[in-house]
Amino acid sequence: MHNALKRRKPPAASSPPKSTMDVVLARGAQVAVITLAIVALFAGLHAMRFLAAPVSLAIVVGLMLSPVAERLDERKMPPGLSAALAVVIFIVLVGFLVAAVAAPLTSWAGRVPEIWRELQLQLSSFSQPLATVQSIREELRSVTGGSNVTVSVDEGSPVESVVVLAPALVAQILIFLASLYFFIATRNETRLTVLRLCSGRLLRWRVAHIFRDVEELVSHYLLAITIINIGLGFAVGIALWLVGVPSAPLWGAMAGLLNFVVYIGPISMAVILLGVGFASFDTFWASTLPMLIFLLIHGTEAQFVTPSVIGRRMTLNPFLVFLAIAFWLWLWGPIGGFVAIPALLVFFAIVRNIVPGFEWALSEERRRQYSRLP
Repeated sequence: MHNALKRRKPPAASSPPKSTMDVVLARGAQVAVITLAIVALFAGLHAMRFLAAPVSLAIVVGLMLSPVAERLDERKMPPGLSAALAVVIFIVLVGFLVAAVAAPLTSWAGRVPEIWRELQLQLSSFSQPLATVQSIREELRSVTGGSNVTVSVDEGSPVESVVVLAPALVAQILIFLASLYFFIATRNETRLTVLRLCSGRLLRWRVAHIFRDVEELVSHYLLAITIINIGLGFAVGIALWLVGVPSAPLWGAMAGLLNFVVYIGPISMAVILLGVGFASFDTFWASTLPMLIFLLIHGTEAQFVTPSVIGRRMTLNPFLVFLAIAFWLWLWGPIGGFVAIPALLVFFAIVRNIVPGFEWALSEERRRQYSRLP
């Protein structure tokens, strides 16, 4: 009995229960660490925008060109050659578009002073209300004791700006093309390498479906939106040609291109067509006709065509779409506006495969597979 008592292990010391304040502080520390990590990530992306922006754009375009490369691979073509052909096809299409748009756009750029004079002439009919507002402002200024403030802006030389920006632009184009080629050429090897690093059947299954969902969502979205924007460009160009707007094909092409940047692009196109209307017509209401035609066609596309084509594949909250576009425009400028929606789709594809409660976003077949996993 004495030996048995000696061999008996002492009871394990139990830690005192945590108070509510301890739990709150621990959770707050976790949230703070995650928030700081996210802020550091976005600060790094902003600091690395010279390299990160063209590489991200190359990945998005590469996902769109992946189906073309897959068709070439099915013909027993080496991955390097199929990637090169896909990049050449992309360069030819972009070059054709730039060649078709550059000449008329340069001609219209020289007419900007004329458009401004026409705008002032058309707005002269509103001179009386504007004069009333001006007099009210002067009275308020005299009451509040305000004074005129003169702000001078020194404009840099355009030649100097071109000399500074041209090398950086060429470097980014080269980074984009090189990243596009290597992404398409090594897409399968990259996927297999990441899957080999995954430990466990469940993690490997999820990562494999993340790759598949990202490629499917982004490629289908970009392909569908490209077809829709081409149709929008044709519709706008034909409608403007019917009402006698000069260079109607140019404005149709620009409408299709700017529609890739949701919200910001259509607003910019409406402002451009308002200026074109002032340069093309004599009366104020006739000058607004090109803008109104574009808004009507774009409204039809945004409310009926696009939801019917891509609404079944992906349903994104419009507020999240707006925040994503605003954030990426601030982060990377025009390139950020183009990659905003694909980045949101990538995030959606990752979340719905790893976060519990997002099984509703999977297809019925995928839900059955998911339920059978351990």
